[in-house]
Amino acid sequence: MGKAQRDKGARIEREIVHRHIEIGVHAERVPLSGAARYQGASHDVDVLAFGREGAPLCAEVKGRKSGAGFTTLERWLGDNDALFLRRDHADPIVVIPWRVWALLLGRVRHD
Repeated sequence: MGKAQRDKGARIEREIVHRHIEIGVHAERVPLSGAARYQGASHDVDVLAFGREGAPLCAEVKGRKSGAGFTTLERWLGDNDALFLRRDHADPIVVIPWRVWALLLGRVRHD
């Protein structure tokens, strides 16, 4: 991966962290994100939401200039609040837009 790609990835990760902070949710960019294992995790971690409030919620951040791979998901999601994807014999994956994510986090924090 080239420097420009690393810089872009770091910039997008910082944006996601900033969006969480704006809605009052602690989040942080993990040091050496994508280049090292963090706190013994067996996966790369980019953002830790709820990091100060208990067990972290781990997230991966991806960005694409052309949206390759994202446009189909966005089309399937349409105007809905969530998109559930399930491959045979696997747990579902949930895709939600930022507005829904922020609403859910706000409700969890106030309950």
